[in-house]
Amino acid sequence: MDPRHKEILRKHRLDLSDQILIEDTIVQFLYQENILTESQVDEIQSQISNKKKTLRLLDILPTRGPRAFDTFLNSLEEEFTWVRDKLLQDLEQPNGGHTDEWNIPEVTLRAVPSDRQLSRLASRIGSEWESVLLDLGLSTGALYRCRADHPLSLHGQVLAGLIQWRQSQGRSATVHRLLQSLQATDVHPSTLDEVFQ
Repeated sequence: MDPRHKEILRKHRLDLSDQILIEDTIVQFLYQENILTESQVDEIQSQISNKKKTLRLLDILPTRGPRAFDTFLNSLEEEFTWVRDKLLQDLEQPNGGHTDEWNIPEVTLRAVPSDRQLSRLASRIGSEWESVLLDLGLSTGALYRCRADHPLSLHGQVLAGLIQWRQSQGRSATVHRLLQSLQATDVHPSTLDEVFQ
């Protein structure tokens, strides 16, 4: 899923959990369109309230590929048109709000992060590190190797993954791309105040 789409789902998470009823049509439509698996449908249905069902769906959707966001919008079309329109309106805003929140110069956003910046970042990401690296495109196998190579050091595991991402992406491995993944996986901007200054 596109980082901007993930950010919009994150931003509207609580609103969506209060405003939509997913059990009857939305979940079934997403299953019909091969966005959700049968076990994911069961997992969502097992939650005790509609709010928890919706929050679980919003946890799963970002992992379900590039069609997931548009298919979710389609599922809202008949019964929750106003919700769909609100999400689309947010999507049309320039930059999706990414760079404003980070307060980082444009020249830095376009640059490839240095070893020192990646090391600083690795010490600040915390428990979200695997989600960030998966969003950046690393495979689960690559994450396993990072853990195996640095079994006693979380910082070493995270830094190894970030360096591998930078090596594989070349000039595309920009600070801006990194920040998109951080934002999509709920890493708060305040944790990065000193990393990219």
